[in-house]
Amino acid sequence: MTTSQLPAAMKAAVMHQTREIRIEEMAVPAIGPDEVLIKVMAVGICGSDLHYYAHGRIGKYVVDKPFILGHECSGDIAAVGENVRKFRVGDRVAVEPGVTCGRCDACKSGRYNLCPDVKFLATPPYDGAFAQYIKMRQDFVFPIPDHLSYEEAALVEPFSVGLHAAVRTRLQPGSTVAIMGMGPVGLMAVAAARAYGAGTIIVTDLEPLRLEAATRLGASHAINIREQDPVEEIRRLTNGDGVDVAWETAGNPKALQAALASLRRGGKLAIVGLPAQADIALNIPFIADNEVDIYGIFRYANVYPRGIAFLSSGLVDASAIVTDKFPLEQTQAAMERALNHKSECLKIVVYPNGAIE
Repeated sequence: MTTSQLPAAMKAAVMHQTREIRIEEMAVPAIGPDEVLIKVMAVGICGSDLHYYAHGRIGKYVVDKPFILGHECSGDIAAVGENVRKFRVGDRVAVEPGVTCGRCDACKSGRYNLCPDVKFLATPPYDGAFAQYIKMRQDFVFPIPDHLSYEEAALVEPFSVGLHAAVRTRLQPGSTVAIMGMGPVGLMAVAAARAYGAGTIIVTDLEPLRLEAATRLGASHAINIREQDPVEEIRRLTNGDGVDVAWETAGNPKALQAALASLRRGGKLAIVGLPAQADIALNIPFIADNEVDIYGIFRYANVYPRGIAFLSSGLVDASAIVTDKFPLEQTQAAMERALNHKSECLKIVVYPNGAIE
């Protein structure tokens, strides 16, 4: 194993119960022959982190022991296992946070995001990245260029969700796209639609801050649903036809219904956001009469290198959505800020090793 000068212990932000995080000292993880140790430099707060923090569970995944949140992360290679050839100590990297088995039918068919044995950072029982060091199997770690910031490298994770939606819905250059919900995933979906050459990108939300950010990232039209009916406005903007593709990223039933209603005949709907309830009424005659294709989106597969390449190109300044920065010691304050001030902040980043830029 090749290492840099490593401490024996590290600090981590550990959740002990809902809305209670303590900074604790623990051993630096020991790595296996195919793993790398990463000194974590930036971690974005995700909606799933907030859900675990506030409620202690998401569906069947329950926090039942002290737990470390955070999965959108980047950092530096601090040690490499004996079988690792593609990395050296000091390399800057982005982390794809779900390690899959590589052997099941889903993995072997290329849809490894559907692997039943995935070990995903910050999904119980697997700890996340609000820690100074994490270990990761080498094939889920990707080099980043020197000019790509750690914040942008962490944003490759939510960006990959939008890229996966683009792949699944076969987004074509020049397409018209509606994206409902401008949280961080929705905002990065705007960048993904732009990366795929969408001709017109129409977004909806109820927060002016988020709509303004979407416009900066490349949205053609921003609709405040407090002021306008989104379906009527989308129809007006598309000469009554509707959009080619709609992505619902908010997990909101009304947004999902609006996304469906905004489609043209033969359009495609991607369900990205996860609603709190399982059953939502959808217009089945509309789906059948218009031959609407509906796609479920679960995380992503095979898009991380593409995401890094696009965010490194400079065509989109993804770091513009980073509104708040906190050191590891203030992780609980960061979570409270994200939970209680959604109209004032977009993406909040935590810095486990103190290097706030």
